[in-house]
Amino acid sequence: MQPEKKFLVEEVGAYLDKSDYVFLADFQRVTVAETEELRQVLAGLGAEFHVVKNRILKIAAGERELEMAEDNLRGPTAIVVGGSNAPGVAKALEKFFKDKKKLEIKGGVLQKASINADQVSDLAKLPPEEILKAQLLGLLNQPATRMVRIIQAVPQGLLNVLQAKADQES
Repeated sequence: MQPEKKFLVEEVGAYLDKSDYVFLADFQRVTVAETEELRQVLAGLGAEFHVVKNRILKIAAGERELEMAEDNLRGPTAIVVGGSNAPGVAKALEKFFKDKKKLEIKGGVLQKASINADQVSDLAKLPPEEILKAQLLGLLNQPATRMVRIIQAVPQGLLNVLQAKADQES
């Protein structure tokens, strides 16, 4: 491999190493100003937008054992990587696409598995991470709450029986 290509593969590989997700987009109709606007939005989420060559991306992804659908590696391709909030980044991309009607999400990779554009859209519909954590804690807390109610029910039932007996005798 030529030194220039090797450098590009290493550079794209460094991008891919920044997170456990990669979103692929077709940026063909996006202007420079709109690209800068998207980059600023993504930077707020700790993510980055990079234009890459498909052949270089394929080699770098192969070195990292990332599954990428061959259909996603056609035409102009940009990658979005970085940060730990994949649903938030997917939501930002969806919003940009709906507002500008230019950027097209091709698909991506999530935890080394290939995902299609519909799955990226589904990911964008997830609630924020804090809400998911709260919901999980609520689910974990339910059995303990039920157990306390059951334990309290036995003495309360006995107390009700004794009170009823006392009321009868009075």
